[in-house]
Amino acid sequence: MSGTGKRRSQKERSAETSTRLMNATIDLLHDRGLARTTTPEIARQAGVSRGALTHHFTTREAIISVSVADMLSKTTRDLHRFAEDFIARGGSSDEIVDYIWQMMDDRLFYVTMEYLPEARHNPDFRADLIPTVRDFHAGLDAIWTALAARTGVDPDHTRIVMNATMCLVRGMISQTVLRPNDPAYYQEMLAFWKQQVRQQFPIEAASAQDSRRKAGTR
Repeated sequence: MSGTGKRRSQKERSAETSTRLMNATIDLLHDRGLARTTTPEIARQAGVSRGALTHHFTTREAIISVSVADMLSKTTRDLHRFAEDFIARGGSSDEIVDYIWQMMDDRLFYVTMEYLPEARHNPDFRADLIPTVRDFHAGLDAIWTALAARTGVDPDHTRIVMNATMCLVRGMISQTVLRPNDPAYYQEMLAFWKQQVRQQFPIEAASAQDSRRKAGTR
Protein backbone atom coordinates (compact mmCIF):
# COMPACT_ATOMS: atom_id res chain seq x y z
CA MET A 1 0.00 0.00 0.00
CA SER A 2 1.02 3.62 -0.44
CA GLY A 3 1.62 6.03 2.43
CA THR A 4 -2.03 7.09 2.24
CA GLY A 5 -3.22 3.51 2.73
CA LYS A 6 -4.60 3.28 -0.81
CA ARG A 7 -3.75 0.04 -2.56
CA ARG A 8 -1.95 0.55 -5.85
CA SER A 9 -3.64 -0.76 -8.96
CA GLN A 10 -2.16 -3.53 -11.08
CA LYS A 11 -1.47 -0.91 -13.76
CA GLU A 12 0.48 1.24 -11.28
CA ARG A 13 2.50 -1.72 -10.02
CA SER A 14 3.26 -2.78 -13.58
CA ALA A 15 4.40 0.74 -14.51
CA GLU A 16 6.64 0.88 -11.44
CA THR A 17 8.26 -2.45 -12.34
CA SER A 18 8.82 -1.31 -15.93
CA THR A 19 10.46 1.89 -14.69
CA ARG A 20 12.77 -0.03 -12.34
CA LEU A 21 13.77 -2.37 -15.16
CA MET A 22 14.46 0.49 -17.59
CA ASN A 23 16.48 2.42 -15.00
CA ALA A 24 18.47 -0.73 -14.18
CA THR A 25 19.18 -1.27 -17.88
CA ILE A 26 20.55 2.25 -18.35
CA ASP A 27 22.64 1.91 -15.17
CA LEU A 28 24.18 -1.32 -16.47
CA LEU A 29 24.80 0.07 -19.95
CA HIS A 30 26.66 2.99 -18.39
CA ASP A 31 28.49 1.13 -15.64
CA ARG A 32 29.27 -2.21 -17.28
CA GLY A 33 28.67 -1.90 -21.02
CA LEU A 34 26.32 -3.49 -23.52
CA ALA A 35 27.95 -6.94 -23.52
CA ARG A 36 27.49 -7.26 -19.75
CA THR A 37 23.93 -5.94 -19.74
CA THR A 38 22.25 -9.33 -19.61
CA THR A 39 18.66 -10.05 -18.61
CA PRO A 40 19.70 -11.83 -15.37
CA GLU A 41 21.82 -8.79 -14.41
CA ILE A 42 19.02 -6.38 -15.29
CA ALA A 43 16.57 -8.32 -13.12
CA ARG A 44 19.07 -8.45 -10.25
CA GLN A 45 19.84 -4.73 -10.52
CA ALA A 46 16.13 -3.89 -10.58
CA GLY A 47 15.35 -6.20 -7.67
CA VAL A 48 12.78 -8.25 -9.57
CA SER A 49 12.55 -11.85 -10.72
CA ARG A 50 13.54 -12.91 -14.22
CA GLY A 51 9.92 -13.93 -14.71
CA ALA A 52 8.81 -10.37 -13.98
CA LEU A 53 11.32 -9.09 -16.51
CA THR A 54 10.17 -11.43 -19.28
CA HIS A 55 6.56 -10.57 -18.49
CA HIS A 56 7.28 -6.92 -19.34
CA PHE A 57 9.98 -7.38 -21.99
CA THR A 58 10.17 -10.57 -24.02
CA THR A 59 13.77 -10.16 -25.20
CA ARG A 60 17.02 -8.49 -24.17
CA GLU A 61 16.91 -6.39 -27.32
CA ALA A 62 13.40 -5.20 -26.46
CA ILE A 63 14.28 -3.96 -22.97
CA ILE A 64 17.45 -2.24 -24.19
CA SER A 65 15.60 -0.55 -27.05
CA VAL A 66 12.75 0.66 -24.82
CA SER A 67 15.14 1.79 -22.07
CA VAL A 68 17.27 3.84 -24.46
CA ALA A 69 14.13 5.37 -25.99
CA ASP A 70 12.88 6.26 -22.50
CA MET A 71 16.21 7.91 -21.61
CA LEU A 72 16.17 9.94 -24.84
CA SER A 73 12.53 10.94 -24.31
CA LYS A 74 13.33 12.31 -20.85
CA THR A 75 16.30 14.22 -22.26
CA THR A 76 14.12 15.61 -25.05
CA ARG A 77 11.59 16.91 -22.52
CA ASP A 78 14.44 18.65 -20.69
CA LEU A 79 15.61 20.18 -23.98
CA HIS A 80 12.19 21.66 -24.64
CA ARG A 81 12.01 23.05 -21.08
CA PHE A 82 15.42 24.64 -21.57
CA ALA A 83 14.27 26.09 -24.91
CA GLU A 84 11.18 27.64 -23.30
CA ASP A 85 13.29 29.21 -20.55
CA PHE A 86 15.90 30.31 -23.09
CA ILE A 87 13.25 32.08 -25.18
CA ALA A 88 11.64 33.72 -22.14
CA ARG A 89 14.83 35.30 -20.81
CA GLY A 90 16.93 35.63 -23.97
CA GLY A 91 19.83 33.32 -23.18
CA SER A 92 23.24 33.31 -24.84
CA SER A 93 25.02 30.90 -27.18
CA ASP A 94 27.52 30.23 -24.37
CA GLU A 95 24.66 28.86 -22.27
CA ILE A 96 23.62 26.53 -25.09
CA VAL A 97 27.13 25.10 -25.46
CA ASP A 98 27.43 24.62 -21.69
CA TYR A 99 24.02 22.97 -21.50
CA ILE A 100 24.82 20.55 -24.33
CA TRP A 101 28.14 19.61 -22.75
CA GLN A 102 26.55 18.97 -19.36
CA MET A 103 23.67 17.02 -20.92
CA MET A 104 25.90 14.77 -23.02
CA ASP A 105 28.54 14.30 -20.32
CA ASP A 106 25.90 13.25 -17.76
CA ARG A 107 25.84 9.60 -18.89
CA LEU A 108 23.87 10.28 -22.08
CA PHE A 109 26.67 9.93 -24.62
CA TYR A 110 28.49 7.24 -22.65
CA VAL A 111 25.34 5.12 -22.93
CA THR A 112 25.06 6.11 -26.59
CA MET A 113 28.56 4.79 -27.26
CA GLU A 114 27.42 1.41 -25.93
CA TYR A 115 24.39 0.98 -28.18
CA LEU A 116 25.59 2.69 -31.38
CA PRO A 117 27.60 -0.33 -32.63
CA GLU A 118 24.52 -2.52 -32.15
CA ALA A 119 22.36 0.00 -34.04
CA ARG A 120 24.88 -0.05 -36.88
CA HIS A 121 24.64 -3.82 -37.35
CA ASN A 122 21.04 -4.46 -36.24
CA PRO A 123 18.49 -2.83 -38.57
CA ASP A 124 15.49 -3.65 -36.36
CA PHE A 125 17.16 -2.12 -33.30
CA ARG A 126 18.13 0.93 -35.36
CA ALA A 127 14.59 1.32 -36.71
CA ASP A 128 13.17 1.24 -33.17
CA LEU A 129 15.42 4.12 -32.11
CA ILE A 130 15.18 6.44 -35.12
CA PRO A 131 11.84 8.10 -34.17
CA THR A 132 13.06 8.92 -30.66
CA VAL A 133 16.39 10.21 -31.98
CA ARG A 134 14.48 12.48 -34.37
CA ASP A 135 12.47 13.86 -31.45
CA PHE A 136 15.73 14.47 -29.56
CA HIS A 137 17.13 16.48 -32.47
CA ALA A 138 13.87 18.44 -32.70
CA GLY A 139 14.48 19.47 -29.09
CA LEU A 140 17.97 20.66 -29.98
CA ASP A 141 16.60 22.47 -33.00
CA ALA A 142 14.09 24.36 -30.83
CA ILE A 143 16.94 25.87 -28.80
CA TRP A 144 19.12 26.88 -31.71
CA THR A 145 16.17 28.17 -33.76
CA ALA A 146 15.29 30.50 -30.89
CA LEU A 147 18.84 31.88 -30.97
CA ALA A 148 18.66 32.29 -34.76
CA ALA A 149 15.37 34.20 -34.54
CA ARG A 150 16.70 36.61 -31.92
CA THR A 151 19.97 37.32 -33.72
CA GLY A 152 18.63 37.38 -37.28
CA VAL A 153 20.86 34.53 -38.46
CA ASP A 154 19.70 32.14 -41.16
CA PRO A 155 18.20 29.01 -39.51
CA ASP A 156 19.95 26.66 -41.94
CA HIS A 157 23.33 28.17 -41.07
CA THR A 158 22.41 27.93 -37.39
CA ARG A 159 21.73 24.20 -37.81
CA ILE A 160 25.24 23.78 -39.22
CA VAL A 161 26.59 25.41 -36.05
CA MET A 162 24.34 23.15 -33.97
CA ASN A 163 25.54 19.99 -35.70
CA ALA A 164 29.18 21.07 -35.52
CA THR A 165 28.71 21.67 -31.77
CA MET A 166 27.22 18.21 -31.32
CA CYS A 167 30.05 16.58 -33.28
CA LEU A 168 32.66 18.40 -31.19
CA VAL A 169 31.02 17.45 -27.90
CA ARG A 170 30.64 13.81 -28.95
CA GLY A 171 34.32 13.69 -29.87
CA MET A 172 35.37 15.30 -26.59
CA ILE A 173 33.33 12.87 -24.52
CA SER A 174 34.73 9.94 -26.50
CA GLN A 175 38.21 11.18 -25.63
CA THR A 176 37.43 11.17 -21.90
CA VAL A 177 37.50 7.36 -22.05
CA LEU A 178 41.28 7.44 -22.50
CA ARG A 179 41.90 10.90 -21.05
CA PRO A 180 39.78 11.09 -17.89
CA ASN A 181 40.16 13.42 -14.91
CA ASP A 182 41.45 16.37 -16.92
CA PRO A 183 38.66 18.98 -16.73
CA ALA A 184 40.94 21.89 -17.64
CA TYR A 185 41.77 20.26 -20.98
CA TYR A 186 38.10 20.01 -21.95
CA GLN A 187 37.15 23.43 -20.55
CA GLU A 188 39.82 25.05 -22.75
CA MET A 189 38.28 23.46 -25.82
CA LEU A 190 34.78 24.49 -24.75
CA ALA A 191 35.96 28.08 -24.22
CA PHE A 192 37.52 28.08 -27.69
CA TRP A 193 34.36 26.69 -29.25
CA LYS A 194 32.10 29.17 -27.48
CA GLN A 195 34.16 31.96 -29.01
CA GLN A 196 33.75 30.44 -32.48
CA VAL A 197 29.99 30.07 -32.01
CA ARG A 198 29.64 33.69 -30.87
CA GLN A 199 31.21 34.86 -34.13
CA GLN A 200 28.39 33.16 -36.05
CA PHE A 201 25.83 35.39 -34.33
CA PRO A 202 26.94 39.05 -34.77
CA ILE A 203 24.60 40.44 -32.11
CA GLU A 204 26.04 37.93 -29.64
CA ALA A 205 29.62 38.82 -30.57
CA ALA A 206 28.96 42.56 -30.26
CA SER A 207 27.31 42.07 -26.88
CA ALA A 208 30.29 40.06 -25.63
CA GLN A 209 32.71 42.78 -26.79
CA ASP A 210 30.65 45.47 -25.02
CA SER A 211 30.72 43.45 -21.82
CA ARG A 212 34.50 43.10 -22.01
CA ARG A 213 34.95 46.84 -22.65
CA LYS A 214 32.72 47.75 -19.72
CA ALA A 215 34.62 45.35 -17.48
CA GLY A 216 37.90 46.98 -18.55
CA THR A 217 36.74 50.48 -17.57
CA ARG A 218 35.76 49.55 -14.03
